[in-house]
Amino acid sequence: MTAAIAIRTIARINGRDIREATLQSAEAEIRILSWGAVLRDWRVPDGSQTGLPMTLGFDGFEDYPAHSPSFGALCGRVANRISGARFHCAGQDVRLTPNEGPNLLHSGAHGFGIRPWTMEGGGNGVRLTLLCPDGEGGWPGSLAVTATFRLTGPRLSLEIEAIPDRETPINIAQHSYWNLDGGGDVLDHRLRLDADASATVDAAMIPTGALPPVAGGPLDFRTPRRTVDGMGRPLPIDLNMALRMGRDMGAPAAELIGASGRHLRLWTDQPGVQVYNAPKMALVVPGFGGRQYGAYAGMCLEAQGFPDAVNRPEFPSVMHAPDRPYRQSWAAEIV
Repeated sequence: MTAAIAIRTIARINGRDIREATLQSAEAEIRILSWGAVLRDWRVPDGSQTGLPMTLGFDGFEDYPAHSPSFGALCGRVANRISGARFHCAGQDVRLTPNEGPNLLHSGAHGFGIRPWTMEGGGNGVRLTLLCPDGEGGWPGSLAVTATFRLTGPRLSLEIEAIPDRETPINIAQHSYWNLDGGGDVLDHRLRLDADASATVDAAMIPTGALPPVAGGPLDFRTPRRTVDGMGRPLPIDLNMALRMGRDMGAPAAELIGASGRHLRLWTDQPGVQVYNAPKMALVVPGFGGRQYGAYAGMCLEAQGFPDAVNRPEFPSVMHAPDRPYRQSWAAEIV
């Protein structure tokens, strides 16, 4: 079923209009912002007039630039962490401005998720574009980015392309916080992940390079289970999980099942998924419908390349060039 599309202007920031697209099918109503290419809201029918929210978000746009911890954003140029906010590229030592101690998270002040994109509708979806100049924030090379969202029945697909004019790192992640019960925490959700290893990290959450197998351990989610330890206590997670090599790309890489029985399936062609269940979340402003978002209020399943891959030659490369543009295919559905 082809989705109905409506686009409206909802705000203005730094001289740019912020637009919101609503994609609607019989099974889902999804809103996307031109700010940060944010997947703002995903509603499923529940017999009420508004439906039930499946993601965390805010009723007012003004809370996104002021308070959002990357709710629904497309994070880039390089998502996740870069150790020392520096890397070597094309014979040069690139130094960026750190924003998490000495390290860089989600590309800092010039990240894709905290800036306006250009939005246009067409077919059964919307197309967002972003142009990044060479040297912006210290990043090498100009970049032309396109993100196309399409809704068909219950499934939302996302195709991303980023074309640089010279060699540069690119690693983009969709950063929704899922809560399939419409509120409360996600500790009763069950997670299944087709991952057979996880990235060991240091105290600053920087990968050491080790990818130990998960089999039989607390991070073994190859069959669905809750994110709790053997005593039933919350298991705080903010780790890159290495998806199984040779897996069936037509099968979901990740699944999340709420206590309500609602079921999220996620497909990706990326090598890893950063699992983050927000153990320290404590927002000072309310979310959708006045909901309070505290610890474990949502779970992120961020499909992406490995964190700090720019400094870890043993990890899959995130370096791209004009003859090696960046492309990512992602899809999710809730039933």
